[in-house]
Amino acid sequence: MLVDPGARRQSTVIPTSTQRPAGMTRGRVMTLALLGALSAMGYGVMFTVLDDYRDEFGIPAAQLGFIVGLGFVAAFVAQVVLAPIADRGHARRLMVVGVAIDVVGLLVLGFGTTIWVLILGRALSGLGAGMTMPALRRLVIVGDPDRLGDNLGLLLACDVAGFAAGPLLSALLVGPFGLPAPYIVVAVAASVCLPIVLRQRVHDPGVETVSATSFDLLRSPHFRAAVSMGVAMWMMIGTFDALWVVVLDDLGADDWIANIGITVFVVPLIILGERGGRLAQRLGPFRLGPIGLGIGAVAMFAYGLMPTGIAMLAVGVVHAVNDGITVSSTSVAVGLVTPEGRHASAQGLLGGVQTLMAGVAAVVAGVVYDTAGRTTAYAVCSVVMLVLIGYTVSVTRLRSADGGFSG
Repeated sequence: MLVDPGARRQSTVIPTSTQRPAGMTRGRVMTLALLGALSAMGYGVMFTVLDDYRDEFGIPAAQLGFIVGLGFVAAFVAQVVLAPIADRGHARRLMVVGVAIDVVGLLVLGFGTTIWVLILGRALSGLGAGMTMPALRRLVIVGDPDRLGDNLGLLLACDVAGFAAGPLLSALLVGPFGLPAPYIVVAVAASVCLPIVLRQRVHDPGVETVSATSFDLLRSPHFRAAVSMGVAMWMMIGTFDALWVVVLDDLGADDWIANIGITVFVVPLIILGERGGRLAQRLGPFRLGPIGLGIGAVAMFAYGLMPTGIAMLAVGVVHAVNDGITVSSTSVAVGLVTPEGRHASAQGLLGGVQTLMAGVAAVVAGVVYDTAGRTTAYAVCSVVMLVLIGYTVSVTRLRSADGGFSG
């Protein structure tokens, strides 16, 4: 495991066992990833039934936006505050509790009919997902450090596939069976799969001494550089999600362009996620990641200039393939520079910061678009991305020259 030379001084880690880790086969990774996929599917369901909440229960759009945002806040708190528990050898317990809370949250969302009940459901769902993902990532990383890139890329691919399946599930079930149906299916599937996942024994000794929160990891320059890549990536995602449909509508594009555009972005991540993670580990995430983000920044700027929806879709195809190959670099970078025994804390902090940035970027993009127009909105995102990429490159190259980590 390659680590920033100064990073290990941040915390004292004392292994509680000297046993060798159990092998993390691809089948075991897929089994663990199944829970992450189901959690993402639950969010995908909620994302596509917001209009049903508005139409059936009279909940205003502004309050629906608050419901969505509150889930992100809950996930941020869980990933930053609770993830260190997994590093103390309690990853499996945290995962079980997280899945149970997520299941309850999904059922509340399915049967809720008032704003406060839906707020409770979304908060529980976000909290549960925020507890589950850092624990899953820790088990995958410590299970097979040599295949860290492959396995984190596979987790990403399964998450994206789960999210993409959510709208399909809603389309199939809500009409004939009612709004609770897709939530019930996801909740039951997660409940059934949890015992299967728990039978997969992955040795994780944990450590006896872990900081109460994850923020001390930011003392490491290379960890900050990796998080900077994550912030750039999720600023791009938040801006894209906020503007894609709106911009195409304003350009007078057909509805199928907006719909197929989402598919165009999802499919490469599913197909190329695992290969991209492997490539990031082999070439170095601090080499591959900035290249991919640089191309992404150019694509974002181009969206602001394209005259038609078809032209935007053409840029989107190139952008999507690039992301599929390079987007795993951030989590791989964090995995490589994190001290042993802090992987859940590190992945939780990364996930929390990324989630928060996506929400901020979406709000900012909408405001800039309304006040200054499409070109400016995309340009702002592109410029900020380039600044963050520049920081990552400067830190990693400078530290490499000083004899530090050069990945």
